[in-house]
Amino acid sequence: MLRLDKKVAIITGATSGIGLKTAERFIDEGAITVLAARRVDEGRSIQKKLGDRSFFIETDVTKEVDIKNLVSGTVDRFGRIDAFFSNAGAGGVLKSITDIEVSEFESAVDILVKNVFFCYKHVIPEMKSSGGGSIVANASVAATLGGFSSHLYSALKAAVVSLTRSVAIEVAESNIRVNTVSPGGIATGIFGKSRGMTDSEADDVAIRVAKVFESRQPIPRAGASEDIANAVLFLCSDEASFITAQDLIIDGGATSGRWGEVLQKANSDIKMAISGEHPDA
Repeated sequence: MLRLDKKVAIITGATSGIGLKTAERFIDEGAITVLAARRVDEGRSIQKKLGDRSFFIETDVTKEVDIKNLVSGTVDRFGRIDAFFSNAGAGGVLKSITDIEVSEFESAVDILVKNVFFCYKHVIPEMKSSGGGSIVANASVAATLGGFSSHLYSALKAAVVSLTRSVAIEVAESNIRVNTVSPGGIATGIFGKSRGMTDSEADDVAIRVAKVFESRQPIPRAGASEDIANAVLFLCSDEASFITAQDLIIDGGATSGRWGEVLQKANSDIKMAISGEHPDA
């Protein structure tokens, strides 16, 4: 039996990486899946490729009105929302704490925390009216330990985990489950985006980053978008009906304690891979 048979799902940031792979998995498991993203041409092309159980809605998640319209548009078309994956995000500015500008701080808050907050705000009433649902937000292992990413990314992903736990308690009696997934070294375009690259340039970087991650955690391979997509699928399925307010870490064992100099070397190698200087790039 299909795990999301006849369910209606929304995925933000659905035109690449983890969001796109999750959309593919949801559709394979029977869900009608709404793809939310800024890139219109890619979104429409992906909708056509994925078939008649997919539907694209142009969405800028830094704008509350866009999230509100995403939710209302989905309900108007399909009648309900059973699953919501708040996946869209960015890497945060890579600067010393003394060099970060107020505008950079505010921009990071918008894309990393406000976006999740507004997704929760607008989807929860619809789930309540239809008897429940499952919400998952994309956090990060950077929320758990320092040194994995930029200051702002680490702090704001920790805020996402904390917000999710708090909201989960409020809505549990309405049969709504709210969880986070925390990816580790997953080879996606986020590494390029955090360094100011365009979306297409950042997607190309993911291949080079994957080579760096092959030996940077106890499980000797880079994490893949499928690893996160499979976890989100589980949390949105009825198999996870007794799981809420949890953060599922998916990192190949990276946060198990084997870091120190390895982490420093990994960060250096990532920078070299992005620039094309790394021997494995």
